[in-house]
Amino acid sequence: MLAPKSNKRKIINDPVHGFITIPDELLFDLIEHPYFQRLRRIKQLGLSHLVYPGASHTRFHHALGAMHLMNKAISVLRSKGIRITDKERQAALIAILLHDIGHGPFSHTLERSLLRKVSHEEMSLIFMNRLNAQFKGRLSMAIEIFSDKYHKKFLHRLVSSQLDVDRLDYLQRDSFFTGVSEGIIGSERIIKMLNVWKDDLVVEDKGVYSIENFISARRIMYWQVYMHKAVVSSEFMLTNILRRARELMMDGRDLFATPALKVFLQADIGAANLKSSHELVDLFAMIDDNDIISAIKVWQSSGDLILSTLCQRIIARRLFKTIISVEPFDEKLIRDKRALVKKALGLSESDVDYFVRAEQLVNNAYDENYKKINVLFKDGKVKDIVRASDNLNIAALSKPVRKYALCFLQV
Repeated sequence: MLAPKSNKRKIINDPVHGFITIPDELLFDLIEHPYFQRLRRIKQLGLSHLVYPGASHTRFHHALGAMHLMNKAISVLRSKGIRITDKERQAALIAILLHDIGHGPFSHTLERSLLRKVSHEEMSLIFMNRLNAQFKGRLSMAIEIFSDKYHKKFLHRLVSSQLDVDRLDYLQRDSFFTGVSEGIIGSERIIKMLNVWKDDLVVEDKGVYSIENFISARRIMYWQVYMHKAVVSSEFMLTNILRRARELMMDGRDLFATPALKVFLQADIGAANLKSSHELVDLFAMIDDNDIISAIKVWQSSGDLILSTLCQRIIARRLFKTIISVEPFDEKLIRDKRALVKKALGLSESDVDYFVRAEQLVNNAYDENYKKINVLFKDGKVKDIVRASDNLNIAALSKPVRKYALCFLQV
């Protein structure tokens, strides 16, 4: 067994935020834990590197960056007279550090693929409870903050809301690594403008323009990066690869997979199973992007036409054609695409679903009905950002925009 490190006050050089200091020994020990180190092997943006080659940053990068911004936010709030104890500060830092620890391979791309009934937030909580047992209850307050059960509600808003440090980091980080400059936001200024009013996180009125830019940047990043048509195509293909592999394994076919991956492909495992089995949690913690890619490389030679075709195309980056429209696609067009694929590959009608899909894409940069971004004025009045802003575009951005994608194998 490796001897524990004596110097735990480490400094990490981050390309987005500069030097990040690990504030205390407990945070260092959590970062060193295998559950957290696994995040080094999970890409933040799934398969977006097939579109933006620089987008190979990981959940590990993001978690450290979010922790860094949380530390800054707490310092700002303390400087404004908001009482936050050292224990609460540590707990908030732990909550944001571990907020994404439950992500599966390729992050959101395979959400509910390996664990079809468990979200990454639920899995994060399962990991946090497991860690809490290992660290003898020292994460209890962090879990309360993460779960919005702690009495100081503004601490949870820093972890999860429409203006949390999670979003402040990932917009900057994703913009940096993709090279999409439209996603750049003034996170430093936004954090400086944070305050607390009636136990809610608010932004002082001097920060209104920074919030307007933040909401606009989020809208742009969704269309230009997260819902880019080639990203939509690759995600459709990858989820169908896992779906087909699971279907074959459940039918008794023996496919190559790492031992941990095989367990989750051969059974439909839910939250109750994970909460009652430490072994299953540890097995899930063994799965990362490498397990999926290794399997896909082998499955290229599968005797199953559907699986081999999908895998060969992902590895060679021969993605399905994707058309984006502001109007729903004509049913005849979809039927024609399905008929072409069915004939070319000799598929059954149900198997065509692996190669043709029409879906709706929804971009909601700001939701007026969910944990609003409130602006605090000097006279003590508080207004939602939509009413506080004199930019008519913000009101428009608060309405969801729907587009339609048709993804298909071009034959």
